[in-house]
Amino acid sequence: MLSAPETTGPSGRRPGPSGRPATGAARTGGPRPGRSRTARPRAGGLLAFALLTAPMLIGLGVFKYVAIGWSFLLSLSDARGTIAPSRWVGLDNYRSLLSDGTFRGSLTQILLFTAFIVPVTFAASLGLALLVHRIRRGRAVLRTVFLIPAAVSYVAASLLWKMCLFNGLPSGIANTLGGWFGMDPVPWLQTTTPPLYWIVLVSLRLWLQVGFYMVLFLAGLQGIPKELYEAAALDGATGLRLLRRITLPMLRGTSVAVLMLLFIAAFQAFDEFYNLFNSGLSGTGSAPVQTPLVYLYNTAMGSQDYGLGSAGAFLLTALIVGVTLIQGRFTGFGRSEG
Repeated sequence: MLSAPETTGPSGRRPGPSGRPATGAARTGGPRPGRSRTARPRAGGLLAFALLTAPMLIGLGVFKYVAIGWSFLLSLSDARGTIAPSRWVGLDNYRSLLSDGTFRGSLTQILLFTAFIVPVTFAASLGLALLVHRIRRGRAVLRTVFLIPAAVSYVAASLLWKMCLFNGLPSGIANTLGGWFGMDPVPWLQTTTPPLYWIVLVSLRLWLQVGFYMVLFLAGLQGIPKELYEAAALDGATGLRLLRRITLPMLRGTSVAVLMLLFIAAFQAFDEFYNLFNSGLSGTGSAPVQTPLVYLYNTAMGSQDYGLGSAGAFLLTALIVGVTLIQGRFTGFGRSEG
């Protein structure tokens, strides 16, 4: 039999099995090499990332790193009454600060303050965390109550302590409570012998900070496996022995981090010292205690000696970094445990 002759469509193409013209792979003999579908989305993702992060990076660079570099230039210049580096003086600003008895006295005072407030805050936070952790009901409420002061502004809290609690008037809260026990009204911020103003400073700092560090310790306590306590209880360990053998060793990382944060916060103390002794009901023409930041603020903003103030800022930064590195060296912070 003779086969039927092949026909072509209107376009001259041979029809496929369904009668339609053969296209695509049938026409070319294989799949066409397609374009990369990942190039365009990847470029679009990079563009979106750049647009989203550019404002933050520009702001961070201008207002932080450029400002730090400019401040360092000021610390090497005689910049009085201007923030433009003028006459180059090298390290004279640093020598002047280190030879200033007032600045050295502020360093001594902040070291004493740090040596007292750090262990007291650490012990109070840890003790409060242990007590709250043992409570079965209402733990979230107590945690929130103790954490609320951490959200209060240091300036607002300082004015509250100064004008309500320790205002020195017979109607003040501290003097009212003391009167119940037969105490006479005390001008807390004016009394320098004995230095009762330290009670105001320490109580304010504890009220503001203990709740925050308590939450950090609570997070560490909740991460300790209960099986360790159960196994220790089977061996007869109770009370202080559990604390020494299990709780404190397991809280080592949290404890080191809390100590580091406490040291840095103590060296950066400014708001409460400035607002308590600056003016008002304290009645003091000059503050009986002064931190390095208060001294540098008065130097830069009061005397408008921005070169000397910038040099002091770098000296204080070097002191904080040095203390932090020493602490990390002794406590092994950041060292791998493998």
